[in-house]
Amino acid sequence: MTKTELLVGPFNRVEGDLEVRLEIADGAVQAAYANSPLFRGFEIMLQGRDPRDALTLTPRICGICSISQSAAAAAALADAAGVKPTEQGALAAAVLHGVENLADHTTHFALFFMPDFARAAYEGRGWHAEVRERFLATKGSSARALVEARARLMHITGTLGGKWPHTLAIQPAGVTKAPDARDRVRIMSAVRGFRRFLDSDFFGAPVEEFAALKAPSDLAAWNTGSAGLFLRIAEDLNLDAVGQGPRRYLSYGAYPLASGRTTKAGIWRDGEVRPLDPAAIAEHLSSVWMLGEKAHPFDGMTLPDEDMDPSSYSWCKAPRLSGESAEVGALARGVVDGVPLLAALAEEGGVRARIVGRLHEIARTQLWLEEWAQALDPEARFMGDFELPSRGDGTGLVEAARGSLGHWVRIEGGRIANYQIIAPTTWNFSPRDENSQPGPLEAALAGAPVEDGATEPIMVQHIVRSFDPCMVCTVH
Repeated sequence: MTKTELLVGPFNRVEGDLEVRLEIADGAVQAAYANSPLFRGFEIMLQGRDPRDALTLTPRICGICSISQSAAAAAALADAAGVKPTEQGALAAAVLHGVENLADHTTHFALFFMPDFARAAYEGRGWHAEVRERFLATKGSSARALVEARARLMHITGTLGGKWPHTLAIQPAGVTKAPDARDRVRIMSAVRGFRRFLDSDFFGAPVEEFAALKAPSDLAAWNTGSAGLFLRIAEDLNLDAVGQGPRRYLSYGAYPLASGRTTKAGIWRDGEVRPLDPAAIAEHLSSVWMLGEKAHPFDGMTLPDEDMDPSSYSWCKAPRLSGESAEVGALARGVVDGVPLLAALAEEGGVRARIVGRLHEIARTQLWLEEWAQALDPEARFMGDFELPSRGDGTGLVEAARGSLGHWVRIEGGRIANYQIIAPTTWNFSPRDENSQPGPLEAALAGAPVEDGATEPIMVQHIVRSFDPCMVCTVH
């Protein structure tokens, strides 16, 4: 068996930089090594600053999931201060966060993932002409419809957050904008408008019907809209059988409200959801251009290895839960939350399962937003009082579109002594740890077919994009 190596990257239609080194034998990937080649250093920038600066700086880690970063920073400071948002403040923050996640999911599907199926390599497939008509880059009808519908939906972030990205509206004790009755009507109108796009184009049927699917066998009968087109492609290309990750799924629980988190927190492994212990999280550094030892984020540091030890191959740390890698994202959220369809796809765990998880969450998020917008009360209080301590620790755990996002802050003398962030793509695109355990993407790429002479193997592209990487978040 002759082994060859192939370096794939940079990837287009991916936020940030990514390279993947593949070891190939017998027409398939034998091992993969994911490299996040861009170091940015936000964790270092935050040291010594007023803790409130985290609310300004961390959203700028990313321009497409900045509200997720804002929500995590506010939650970490709220934990340090021992305060909670007002009931309506938490609800308004959930609306802001849900809008961003819904926009991220639909944008990824229409603009980042589906255009790969319009490639000439798929000419002759029964669905190829429809994919080109719907999703060909800059020309597809569904892609254009999504961009227009998304723009109208994002008006909500202006109404509630003042601007997007990088809003400062979400604070430890609520939100700075108290919407009036007119704002509430505008928000409800924007949410209903996005439903029209989802019902007519994306699902080709009411979102409730897709949200109600219970078993993988139900997917075969769904043949309408963009979702139905993907499901036909998945069946034709056997996307259920490629891209299996570790099949361990982590979620912190999405959208904390006064009544509790909207989805459950936990870790799914071996067919069982177990309680989440955040104290069991540690970041490993054996394959990373960082100095130091593996540590929990409260104790971890960001110390770049300027010599770039040749035995390492990424700037991305390797987070592990109780020593194990874990996949995060919409599929993971649904599996941990006990959604029947996604729990049934947990063992499948490949490209189809990941995309179906995202499609299903699009439907659920639309329904949540309709409920939350209706529940906004312009007469209520949206912001409480809070005072940050001169010394203390805080943890902020939220769910971004791409998965579990955590912020950990340590305050000493009224200043940030340490700030550590583990982003969703840090989990999914992590390198090997000290036990040579691959990260979720690295595990998912093993076995992927590689065409003779290919420099950008097409199934590798599908697997990478099924995780919806946000590389600028990965090493902050």
